Amino acid sequence: MLQHKKFIKLTKKGKTVQVNKEHYLRDDIWSGTPLDPQSDPASNKLDADAKQYLVVDTNVALSQMDFLEHAAITNVIILGTVLEEVRHRNASAYQRLRALIESPTKRFFVFVNDHHRETYIKTDVSESPNDRNDRAIRVATAWYMRRAPSMPIIMLSNDVDNRQKAAVDGIKALSVHAYARSLTDEPDLADLVAGEANGEEGMEVDDGVAGRGAKRKRIYEDHRPMSSITAGIKAGTLHQGSLRVNRFNPYEGYVGSESVGQDILLAGRTAMNRAMEGDIVAVELLPEDQWVGASARLRGPEDATDAAMADCDEDADSAEAGDMARDQDGAGIAPQVAPGEHYGDVVNSGEKRPTGKVVGIIRRNWRTRGYAGSLMPDQPGRTARRGGANMLFCSIERKFPFIRIHTRQASTLADKRIVVAIDGWEPDSAYPAGHYVRTLGPIGDRDTETEVLLLENDINTSPFTPAVHACVPPLPWSVTQGDIDDPNREDLRHLPICSVDPPGCKDIDDALHIRELPNGNLELGVHIADVTHFLHPGTAMDAEAAFRSTTTYLVQRRIDMLPKPLTEDICSLRADVERLAFSVLWEMTPDACTVGVRFTKSVIRSRAALTYAEAQSRIDDERLHDELSVNLRKMNVVARILRRRRAEAGALQLASPEVKFEIDTETHDPLDVGMYQVREANQMVEEMMLLANITVAQHTLAAFAACTLLRRHAVPPPRQFEPLLRAASAAGFTIDISTSKELAESLDKAVKSDDAYFNKLVRIMATRCMTQAVYIGSGDFAPPEYHHYGLAAPLYTHFTSPIRRYADVVVHRLLAAALGLNRLPEDARDREKLAALADNINLRHRNAQMAGRASVELHTLIFFKDRTVIADARITKVKANGLVVFVPKYGIEGPVYLTSKAKEQQRQNVGASASGQKGVAGSEEAADEYMLDEEKQTVVSKDGNRRFTVFDKAAVQISVVEGTGRRRQLLLQLVERSLLPASEQAQV
Repeated sequence: MLQHKKFIKLTKKGKTVQVNKEHYLRDDIWSGTPLDPQSDPASNKLDADAKQYLVVDTNVALSQMDFLEHAAITNVIILGTVLEEVRHRNASAYQRLRALIESPTKRFFVFVNDHHRETYIKTDVSESPNDRNDRAIRVATAWYMRRAPSMPIIMLSNDVDNRQKAAVDGIKALSVHAYARSLTDEPDLADLVAGEANGEEGMEVDDGVAGRGAKRKRIYEDHRPMSSITAGIKAGTLHQGSLRVNRFNPYEGYVGSESVGQDILLAGRTAMNRAMEGDIVAVELLPEDQWVGASARLRGPEDATDAAMADCDEDADSAEAGDMARDQDGAGIAPQVAPGEHYGDVVNSGEKRPTGKVVGIIRRNWRTRGYAGSLMPDQPGRTARRGGANMLFCSIERKFPFIRIHTRQASTLADKRIVVAIDGWEPDSAYPAGHYVRTLGPIGDRDTETEVLLLENDINTSPFTPAVHACVPPLPWSVTQGDIDDPNREDLRHLPICSVDPPGCKDIDDALHIRELPNGNLELGVHIADVTHFLHPGTAMDAEAAFRSTTTYLVQRRIDMLPKPLTEDICSLRADVERLAFSVLWEMTPDACTVGVRFTKSVIRSRAALTYAEAQSRIDDERLHDELSVNLRKMNVVARILRRRRAEAGALQLASPEVKFEIDTETHDPLDVGMYQVREANQMVEEMMLLANITVAQHTLAAFAACTLLRRHAVPPPRQFEPLLRAASAAGFTIDISTSKELAESLDKAVKSDDAYFNKLVRIMATRCMTQAVYIGSGDFAPPEYHHYGLAAPLYTHFTSPIRRYADVVVHRLLAAALGLNRLPEDARDREKLAALADNINLRHRNAQMAGRASVELHTLIFFKDRTVIADARITKVKANGLVVFVPKYGIEGPVYLTSKAKEQQRQNVGASASGQKGVAGSEEAADEYMLDEEKQTVVSKDGNRRFTVFDKAAVQISVVEGTGRRRQLLLQLVERSLLPASEQAQV
């Protein structure tokens, strides 16, 4: 049966066109249940002995995924009308729904109702598309009731009007919350129900639940409508950007704005106006006389505790708003900060900067998978309701606000890390409303806390699907004669190749060689695992690798981008086995001047898989004259020359406080922690990889000027260097940031004869002033913008790690196409798709970095959990109420508070009685014991007896304490230097 559809469509250019579509109706679309005598047995997916079948409407499928994913929810009918609408409205929800449909245990059956002759309905011109879809769902539900009369059919909808119309048609319809409460044998199911649009869960009138009651005082301004926001942005009165909340001070946020030319400061939660990290927001600048600077204070880890302990009832929101006001001034600092992190106060606290407020949300970025954390302790006077209680949830990340949830499991969840999703945030509520999603495990358990950090950084830990594994050649695998005879592949098994990697490395993706040529020149070779020989475009494995984009390395765990048979065996360039590679070979003069370069697919056989320490030992021991040791020394000579030339060109030699752990093989707990030692062998390998990446970038860009994937490092804005400039000036040094070359030379001169660690500390500070390097498509930038600032390289890309980075996979395909070995995939020629791919790679790369750092922080906390240590430290920042110190031995950076606890509490209390910035500032003057001199980077006690300046040496006692939301954190306290261990006193 054929139906004709006509409708008007608006094109991208604003023109209207009439579209005619043919819509085919069939009788042989099966119901999926064996209870239907007309059904096809091969298509049956629903159980004959189920308690009931559920039919869900679109809003349930969009907003109740946590509920639908519960094990108790089975035998669900997903109508084609619903599936299509979800696909168009929310990609994440659609993917999760598809996963449920494909699950063999969930028994979710798709019925294409719009193409069945008996369930298709024509559109009524008097009804909206939403009403039409609701009617289609009711018609399909009634059809199922006729086909399986012995099976209870329940339609789930949170739309009261839809349920009332269903009742008129004789259909049993329930809200999700009412249905969840009816399953008394699943008490946790009701906790998974997401709230309605108003941010409150289960607020349906027909469920007998009272609403919000009397209208409460608004805490936040209403968000402006999108039409007003669009007009304001166009007129220049509003500014669009992504909100970044200071990780260490949740009351300070920044919105990057191209129209303003610098970050706009949001001072306080009121100014953020219910926006959260990652939201795309519209900001209105305040009058210039209301602009402020970043705070000059350290924010203590417990500053927000009192607000969290307030009455958790809905009626307590006004009191909570008062509690929030006290904490709007501080620049908070976590007890430990990872390399490259800023404290959010990159400007002088006395220097005003553009300050604004959020007036609208352009796009929410709430996590669909939820936030990890724990419930706050039982609050006195909290309201019990429907067998549960309103509780406050505290995210493990301080940059997110508390979330109000209703749960029946408060006592069970008290000592657990849990996941909570946000449902909404109303202007009369201090906190967003949400619902419980799942339990991760006991607080403090290493595996639980690892799951927390993986969730917080959105790391995909799902096992690879059978479709992905099907793309991997079966083991055992070996190079075939066909590979060796391949005319596009060169046999390089005779070369003296070896790899140099960290100890325990199994995914070896690079190897090296050097040899003398008959003409007296040198041949230098970099050989990279030929991953693209096995990873083909358009396959399930390629799609999964593109999504994951990178391997994530934790202290004790690796989450692979590709299946382990590939990463650890088939592609890994292990010693004494033949492997496929993509090789770059240079001919160089003895003084490392390049004569020529060529690229080839190859077969290699590595002669040794060395650790950095083993390679360094061979380089240093002149008594060793075997071929491998001699070649390593030759390669190191070349690397020194290359490194010197890069430095002369302006490349930066920066530093970061990387640490390594010695792990107990039985308990897996850290036995020791210390700074990671970088040897000359590390630098040798680095130079070879840099040379290969630069060379490949030049070749691929020459072949594909518009669609090459490059690695760009933008010049940092001058304001980002201000912390470094102030600190260096206070120490008597001048840092020139006019060019990377001038900066590099300034850093070389920043040396103190009496402090061997001073220069490294300055370089660590310089590292934190850098912008983030990112992947870009060459067609989206002008050639001068390709420049890599840190490397002083006009062109750079990533080619040398395809086992663990998808960017390198893309570049391998570009290089192979440039050499005529393969055809470039069509997707790679599409600028928009390449830009989207680069964006995802950048996001996943950043997430993996943050997860790795969080893993280091976690294991540092585990190491110090049952011990108290006194260690040498350096002051890296001074604040009005404390210091930030760096502990070289353990790679730890964190705050030391100078004001007493009583004085700090006094400051908080004074601030709570005031409203706005002025009251808080006044409290600082009343309570502080120290005076801050920003210019001299010094903080001095009012009696003049204690003085601390940036780079001063100090001694700190390190221990672990537990704070708000059961967050464990390092506590650093100043002690007399005479208490330092004798070994450390000798070193300093």
